[in-house]
Amino acid sequence: MGEPEMAFDSGGTGGGGEAVVDVRDLWMRYGEKDVLRGVSFEIRRGEVLGLLGPNGAGKTTTIEIMEGFRQPSSGHVRVLGEDPLHGGDAWRARVGVVLQSWRDHSRWRVGALLEQFASYYRPYTGRDGYPGPYEVAELLARVGLSDKAGTKVGALSGGQRRRLDVAVGIVGRPRLLFLDEPTTGFDPKARSDFHDLVHALSDLEDTTVLLTTHDLAEAEKLADRILILDGGTIVADGSAEQLARQVAGEDEVRWTRDGVREVHLTADGTRFTRELFERYGAEITELEVRRASLEDTYLRMVARSEAGLEEPAPDQERARERTGEPA
Repeated sequence: MGEPEMAFDSGGTGGGGEAVVDVRDLWMRYGEKDVLRGVSFEIRRGEVLGLLGPNGAGKTTTIEIMEGFRQPSSGHVRVLGEDPLHGGDAWRARVGVVLQSWRDHSRWRVGALLEQFASYYRPYTGRDGYPGPYEVAELLARVGLSDKAGTKVGALSGGQRRRLDVAVGIVGRPRLLFLDEPTTGFDPKARSDFHDLVHALSDLEDTTVLLTTHDLAEAEKLADRILILDGGTIVADGSAEQLARQVAGEDEVRWTRDGVREVHLTADGTRFTRELFERYGAEITELEVRRASLEDTYLRMVARSEAGLEEPAPDQERARERTGEPA
Protein backbone atom coordinates (compact mmCIF):
# COMPACT_ATOMS: atom_id res chain seq x y z
CA MET A 1 0.00 0.00 0.00
CA GLY A 2 1.53 3.34 -1.03
CA GLU A 3 1.72 6.55 0.91
CA PRO A 4 -1.40 8.71 0.67
CA GLU A 5 -1.17 11.75 -1.55
CA MET A 6 -1.36 14.85 0.57
CA ALA A 7 -2.71 18.35 0.27
CA PHE A 8 -0.40 20.51 2.35
CA ASP A 9 -1.81 20.52 5.85
CA SER A 10 -0.34 21.35 9.10
CA GLY A 11 0.69 22.89 12.39
CA GLY A 12 2.37 25.47 14.53
CA THR A 13 1.97 28.33 16.87
CA GLY A 14 2.56 32.00 16.63
CA GLY A 15 2.94 35.08 18.71
CA GLY A 16 0.93 38.08 19.43
CA GLY A 17 -1.83 39.32 17.01
CA GLU A 18 0.50 39.60 14.05
CA ALA A 19 -0.63 39.52 10.44
CA VAL A 20 -0.59 35.85 9.44
CA VAL A 21 -1.55 36.79 5.86
CA ASP A 22 -0.46 40.06 4.24
CA VAL A 23 -1.66 40.71 0.68
CA ARG A 24 -0.97 44.05 -0.99
CA ASP A 25 -1.89 45.29 -4.47
CA LEU A 26 -2.34 41.79 -5.86
CA TRP A 27 -2.90 41.52 -9.61
CA MET A 28 -3.48 38.44 -11.73
CA ARG A 29 -3.90 38.50 -15.48
CA TYR A 30 -4.86 35.64 -17.79
CA GLY A 31 -4.26 36.78 -21.36
CA GLU A 32 -6.09 40.08 -21.69
CA LYS A 33 -8.30 39.56 -18.64
CA ASP A 34 -7.46 40.90 -15.18
CA VAL A 35 -8.83 38.32 -12.75
CA LEU A 36 -7.50 40.18 -9.69
CA ARG A 37 -7.15 43.96 -9.69
CA GLY A 38 -5.23 45.50 -6.83
CA VAL A 39 -6.50 43.23 -4.04
CA SER A 40 -5.16 44.12 -0.56
CA PHE A 41 -6.02 42.66 2.85
CA GLU A 42 -4.57 41.20 6.03
CA ILE A 43 -5.67 38.32 8.23
CA ARG A 44 -4.64 38.49 11.87
CA ARG A 45 -3.64 35.64 14.14
CA GLY A 46 -6.69 33.77 15.48
CA GLU A 47 -9.09 35.53 13.10
CA VAL A 48 -11.74 33.68 11.09
CA LEU A 49 -12.11 35.42 7.72
CA GLY A 50 -14.96 34.57 5.36
CA LEU A 51 -14.03 35.12 1.70
CA LEU A 52 -17.23 35.44 -0.31
CA GLY A 53 -18.08 36.28 -3.87
CA PRO A 54 -19.91 35.01 -6.95
CA ASN A 55 -18.37 32.43 -9.26
CA GLY A 56 -15.59 34.05 -11.27
CA ALA A 57 -14.96 36.75 -8.67
CA GLY A 58 -11.33 35.69 -8.16
CA LYS A 59 -11.65 33.74 -4.90
CA THR A 60 -10.02 30.54 -6.14
CA THR A 61 -7.15 32.42 -7.76
CA THR A 62 -6.54 34.40 -4.57
CA ILE A 63 -6.46 31.25 -2.46
CA GLU A 64 -4.19 29.38 -4.88
CA ILE A 65 -1.73 32.28 -4.72
CA MET A 66 -1.79 32.24 -0.91
CA GLU A 67 -1.25 28.47 -0.89
CA GLY A 68 1.75 28.82 -3.21
CA PHE A 69 0.18 27.00 -6.14
CA ARG A 70 -0.01 29.99 -8.50
CA GLN A 71 2.31 32.90 -9.24
CA PRO A 72 0.62 36.33 -9.34
CA SER A 73 1.25 38.82 -12.12
CA SER A 74 2.31 41.39 -9.52
CA GLY A 75 1.85 42.31 -5.89
CA HIS A 76 3.12 41.50 -2.41
CA VAL A 77 2.00 38.28 -0.71
CA ARG A 78 3.29 37.00 2.61
CA VAL A 79 1.79 34.01 4.40
CA LEU A 80 3.23 33.17 7.82
CA GLY A 81 6.00 35.63 6.99
CA GLU A 82 7.09 33.97 3.75
CA ASP A 83 6.42 34.23 0.03
CA PRO A 84 4.20 31.18 -0.61
CA LEU A 85 5.97 30.47 -3.90
CA HIS A 86 9.18 29.80 -2.00
CA GLY A 87 7.79 28.22 1.15
CA GLY A 88 9.66 25.06 2.06
CA ASP A 89 8.52 21.95 3.88
CA ALA A 90 8.63 23.63 7.30
CA TRP A 91 6.36 26.40 5.98
CA ARG A 92 3.95 23.92 4.43
CA ALA A 93 3.85 22.07 7.73
CA ARG A 94 2.11 25.11 9.25
CA VAL A 95 -0.65 25.38 6.64
CA GLY A 96 -3.77 23.19 6.68
CA VAL A 97 -6.18 22.72 3.79
CA VAL A 98 -9.68 21.24 3.78
CA LEU A 99 -10.59 20.86 0.12
CA GLN A 100 -14.04 20.37 -1.37
CA SER A 101 -12.83 16.93 -2.39
CA TRP A 102 -9.60 14.95 -2.43
CA ARG A 103 -8.51 11.59 -3.75
CA ASP A 104 -10.04 8.86 -1.62
CA HIS A 105 -7.74 6.18 -0.26
CA SER A 106 -10.60 3.76 0.00
CA ARG A 107 -8.56 0.77 1.16
CA TRP A 108 -6.95 2.62 4.04
CA ARG A 109 -8.49 2.36 7.48
CA VAL A 110 -9.39 5.73 8.93
CA GLY A 111 -7.07 5.59 11.93
CA ALA A 112 -4.12 4.33 9.89
CA LEU A 113 -4.60 7.02 7.26
CA LEU A 114 -4.58 9.79 9.87
CA GLU A 115 -1.55 8.26 11.57
CA GLN A 116 0.25 8.33 8.22
CA PHE A 117 -0.55 12.01 7.74
CA ALA A 118 0.46 12.79 11.34
CA SER A 119 3.86 11.19 10.75
CA TYR A 120 4.69 13.88 8.18
CA TYR A 121 4.54 16.58 10.86
CA ARG A 122 6.41 14.89 13.70
CA PRO A 123 9.89 15.87 12.41
CA TYR A 124 8.93 19.53 13.03
CA THR A 125 7.87 19.02 16.64
CA GLY A 126 9.64 21.49 18.92
CA ARG A 127 10.61 23.92 16.18
CA ASP A 128 9.49 27.47 17.01
CA GLY A 129 7.28 26.09 19.76
CA TYR A 130 5.36 23.71 17.49
CA PRO A 131 3.73 21.08 19.75
CA GLY A 132 3.44 18.44 17.05
CA PRO A 133 0.41 16.91 15.34
CA TYR A 134 -2.72 15.71 17.06
CA GLU A 135 -2.82 12.21 18.44
CA VAL A 136 -5.16 10.19 16.24
CA ALA A 137 -7.58 9.35 19.06
CA GLU A 138 -7.98 13.03 19.98
CA LEU A 139 -8.40 14.00 16.34
CA LEU A 140 -11.07 11.36 15.72
CA ALA A 141 -12.96 12.57 18.79
CA ARG A 142 -12.80 16.16 17.56
CA VAL A 143 -14.42 15.31 14.23
CA GLY A 144 -16.88 12.74 15.59
CA LEU A 145 -15.30 9.64 14.08
CA SER A 146 -14.07 7.88 17.24
CA ASP A 147 -16.00 4.72 16.37
CA LYS A 148 -14.63 4.64 12.80
CA ALA A 149 -10.90 4.25 13.45
CA GLY A 150 -10.89 0.69 12.11
CA THR A 151 -13.30 1.35 9.24
CA LYS A 152 -12.05 1.50 5.67
CA VAL A 153 -12.40 4.92 4.06
CA GLY A 154 -14.43 3.39 1.22
CA ALA A 155 -17.08 2.23 3.70
CA LEU A 156 -17.74 5.70 5.13
CA SER A 157 -20.90 7.62 4.29
CA GLY A 158 -20.62 10.93 2.43
CA GLY A 159 -20.91 12.96 5.63
CA GLN A 160 -18.34 10.77 7.39
CA ARG A 161 -15.91 11.19 4.51
CA ARG A 162 -16.34 14.94 4.81
CA ARG A 163 -15.48 14.71 8.52
CA LEU A 164 -12.38 12.77 7.50
CA ASP A 165 -11.49 15.59 5.09
CA VAL A 166 -11.61 17.99 8.03
CA ALA A 167 -9.46 15.66 10.15
CA VAL A 168 -6.84 15.47 7.40
CA GLY A 169 -6.80 19.27 7.19
CA ILE A 170 -6.20 19.85 10.89
CA VAL A 171 -4.09 16.81 11.84
CA GLY A 172 -0.92 18.91 11.97
CA ARG A 173 -2.35 21.68 14.20
CA PRO A 174 -2.09 24.33 11.47
CA ARG A 175 -1.35 27.96 12.22
CA LEU A 176 -3.36 28.83 9.09
CA LEU A 177 -6.30 26.71 7.94
CA PHE A 178 -8.01 27.02 4.55
CA LEU A 179 -11.59 25.72 4.58
CA ASP A 180 -13.30 25.32 1.20
CA GLU A 181 -17.03 24.57 1.55
CA PRO A 182 -16.19 22.55 4.68
CA THR A 183 -19.66 21.35 5.70
CA THR A 184 -20.91 20.07 2.34
CA GLY A 185 -22.78 16.84 3.07
CA PHE A 186 -23.05 17.47 6.82
CA ASP A 187 -26.31 16.92 8.64
CA PRO A 188 -27.40 19.70 11.07
CA LYS A 189 -25.77 18.02 14.10
CA ALA A 190 -22.46 17.48 12.28
CA ARG A 191 -22.55 21.08 11.03
CA SER A 192 -23.11 22.40 14.55
CA ASP A 193 -20.26 20.24 15.89
CA PHE A 194 -17.99 21.53 13.13
CA HIS A 195 -18.83 25.14 13.97
CA ASP A 196 -17.88 24.43 17.59
CA LEU A 197 -14.59 22.94 16.39
CA VAL A 198 -13.73 26.02 14.31
CA HIS A 199 -14.48 28.30 17.25
CA ALA A 200 -12.29 26.15 19.50
CA LEU A 201 -9.41 26.23 17.00
CA SER A 202 -9.53 30.01 16.64
CA ASP A 203 -10.34 30.90 20.26
CA LEU A 204 -8.25 28.35 22.16
CA GLU A 205 -5.39 27.58 19.79
CA ASP A 206 -5.11 30.89 17.90
CA THR A 207 -5.54 29.12 14.57
CA THR A 208 -6.18 31.58 11.75
CA VAL A 209 -8.95 30.40 9.42
CA LEU A 210 -9.83 31.41 5.87
CA LEU A 211 -13.31 30.16 5.00
CA THR A 212 -14.83 30.08 1.52
CA THR A 213 -18.46 29.03 1.32
CA HIS A 214 -21.69 29.68 -0.53
CA ASP A 215 -23.57 29.06 2.73
CA LEU A 216 -23.94 32.66 3.88
CA ALA A 217 -25.62 31.67 7.14
CA GLU A 218 -22.56 29.57 7.95
CA ALA A 219 -20.21 32.44 7.10
CA GLU A 220 -22.23 34.77 9.31
CA LYS A 221 -22.02 32.31 12.19
CA LEU A 222 -18.30 31.49 11.88
CA ALA A 223 -16.51 34.54 10.51
CA ASP A 224 -15.17 37.39 12.61
CA ARG A 225 -14.79 39.34 9.39
CA ILE A 226 -16.21 39.12 5.88
CA LEU A 227 -14.39 39.96 2.66
CA ILE A 228 -16.56 40.16 -0.46
CA LEU A 229 -14.71 39.84 -3.76
CA ASP A 230 -16.40 40.70 -7.04
CA GLY A 231 -14.90 41.31 -10.45
CA GLY A 232 -11.41 40.86 -9.05
CA THR A 233 -11.70 43.63 -6.46
CA ILE A 234 -12.73 43.80 -2.82
CA VAL A 235 -16.16 45.43 -2.60
CA ALA A 236 -16.68 44.97 1.15
CA ASP A 237 -14.55 44.29 4.23
CA GLY A 238 -15.88 44.17 7.79
CA SER A 239 -17.90 42.15 10.28
CA ALA A 240 -21.31 40.89 9.18
CA GLU A 241 -22.91 43.51 11.43
CA GLN A 242 -20.77 46.34 10.06
CA LEU A 243 -21.55 45.38 6.47
CA ALA A 244 -25.25 45.08 7.22
CA ARG A 245 -25.24 48.63 8.59
CA GLN A 246 -23.50 49.90 5.46
CA VAL A 247 -26.25 48.40 3.33
CA ALA A 248 -29.40 48.59 5.38
CA GLY A 249 -28.27 51.37 7.65
CA GLU A 250 -30.92 50.59 10.21
CA ASP A 251 -32.50 47.97 12.39
CA GLU A 252 -36.24 47.55 12.21
CA VAL A 253 -37.88 47.42 15.65
CA ARG A 254 -41.52 46.32 15.95
CA TRP A 255 -43.56 46.16 19.14
CA THR A 256 -47.09 46.43 20.47
CA ARG A 257 -48.20 48.92 23.15
CA ASP A 258 -51.77 49.54 24.24
CA GLY A 259 -52.95 47.31 21.40
CA VAL A 260 -51.23 49.42 18.75
CA ARG A 261 -48.52 47.89 16.56
CA GLU A 262 -45.52 50.20 16.21
CA VAL A 263 -42.59 50.18 13.78
CA HIS A 264 -39.37 52.16 14.05
CA LEU A 265 -36.12 52.22 12.07
CA THR A 266 -32.99 53.03 14.04
CA ALA A 267 -29.24 52.90 13.59
CA ASP A 268 -28.89 51.11 16.94
CA GLY A 269 -31.67 48.63 17.66
CA THR A 270 -30.11 47.52 20.94
CA ARG A 271 -29.98 51.03 22.38
CA PHE A 272 -33.47 51.89 21.14
CA THR A 273 -34.94 48.70 22.63
CA ARG A 274 -33.29 49.39 25.99
CA GLU A 275 -34.69 52.92 26.03
CA LEU A 276 -38.09 51.59 25.03
CA PHE A 277 -38.24 49.23 28.00
CA GLU A 278 -36.86 51.86 30.37
CA ARG A 279 -39.72 54.11 29.30
CA TYR A 280 -42.63 51.68 29.06
CA GLY A 281 -41.53 48.44 30.73
CA ALA A 282 -44.21 45.74 30.79
CA GLU A 283 -46.46 47.75 28.46
CA ILE A 284 -44.26 46.56 25.59
CA THR A 285 -45.24 43.21 24.05
CA GLU A 286 -44.52 41.28 20.84
CA LEU A 287 -41.11 42.89 20.44
CA GLU A 288 -39.15 42.08 17.27
CA VAL A 289 -35.81 43.44 16.11
CA ARG A 290 -34.83 42.66 12.53
CA ARG A 291 -31.34 43.27 11.23
CA ALA A 292 -30.21 42.69 7.67
CA SER A 293 -28.79 39.19 7.31
CA LEU A 294 -25.45 38.54 5.66
CA GLU A 295 -27.38 37.18 2.68
CA ASP A 296 -29.29 40.48 2.35
CA THR A 297 -26.02 42.38 2.60
CA TYR A 298 -24.12 40.16 0.18
CA LEU A 299 -26.77 40.21 -2.53
CA ARG A 300 -27.12 43.97 -2.40
CA MET A 301 -23.38 44.67 -2.39
CA VAL A 302 -22.70 42.32 -5.29
CA ALA A 303 -25.63 43.74 -7.26
CA ARG A 304 -24.39 47.29 -6.74
CA SER A 305 -20.82 46.30 -7.61
CA GLU A 306 -21.91 44.65 -10.84
CA ALA A 307 -24.00 47.71 -11.68
CA GLY A 308 -20.95 49.92 -11.11
CA LEU A 309 -22.57 51.79 -8.23
CA GLU A 310 -21.09 52.90 -4.94
CA GLU A 311 -22.93 51.96 -1.77
CA PRO A 312 -24.58 55.10 -0.37
CA ALA A 313 -24.01 56.10 3.23
CA PRO A 314 -26.99 55.07 5.34
CA ASP A 315 -29.46 57.75 6.30
CA GLN A 316 -29.92 58.64 9.93
CA GLU A 317 -32.87 57.30 11.89
CA ARG A 318 -36.11 57.58 10.04
CA ALA A 319 -39.48 55.98 10.43
CA ARG A 320 -41.84 54.28 8.08
CA GLU A 321 -45.36 53.11 8.77
CA ARG A 322 -46.03 54.51 12.25
CA THR A 323 -42.91 55.82 14.00
CA GLY A 324 -42.61 55.13 17.69
CA GLU A 325 -39.94 57.07 19.60
CA PRO A 326 -39.71 56.77 23.38
CA ALA A 327 -41.03 60.08 24.64
